[in-house]
Amino acid sequence: MKEQLHTIPINDAIAEAGECPFCYIEKKSEERMLDFVLGSSSSYMESDIRDQTDKAGFCRQHFKKMFDYGNALGSAWILKTHLLRQIREMEQAAKGYTPGKKGLFKKKDDGDNPITKWGEAREESCYVCDSLKSTCKNYQETFLDLYRKDPSFKEQVLNGQAFCITHFIQLLRTADRKLSGDELAEFYRVMLPFEKENLERVYEDVAWFIEKYDYQNKDADWKNSKDANIRAMQKLKGRVD
Repeated sequence: MKEQLHTIPINDAIAEAGECPFCYIEKKSEERMLDFVLGSSSSYMESDIRDQTDKAGFCRQHFKKMFDYGNALGSAWILKTHLLRQIREMEQAAKGYTPGKKGLFKKKDDGDNPITKWGEAREESCYVCDSLKSTCKNYQETFLDLYRKDPSFKEQVLNGQAFCITHFIQLLRTADRKLSGDELAEFYRVMLPFEKENLERVYEDVAWFIEKYDYQNKDADWKNSKDANIRAMQKLKGRVD
């Protein structure tokens, strides 16, 4: 299949994937997002972008990555207006709320505290994470299109190291939605053993890493086990950087 602009990142990811091509895409997309928010384009000074970042906020991990990015002034602008929004939202959530007050048929733990509801909702929102989820979903759909239509792409995938479990489950959900009938059945028939085989490969690397600490194996080759722990963590949960 002729390479197109939207397929280039997928092909690059398969070539550079390591333990998971979607982890590779996620990392590159995250770098672009941080550049967009805090880079030389100064998107943080655009009112529409700041409105989006103020509303969504950032998770703990991405607040730290924004700090590590190095644009202290840009981070400060984002933090300033986001803090202001949080203060106003908390005030609004608390308005008219009386702690411990119960209706005739309500118990104290009915979960109708508007302040804690507001706090829980903000913990689930992150401007970068939300963007990454959308981006990954789009690339998974592109992946399936290439897998179905391009035999050379399918061969390249199956010569790779499969996926982390997190992205594998997401890919199956996308396949359930996008494929049907024999096509979906064939995808599962190929992909489940492929994923299992590569999980077992990483398991064997971790197992040999442990065996290397036995004095009887002190002179034995490390094989592929030196970085087994970090690869196993990625295989189980996704990126660990």
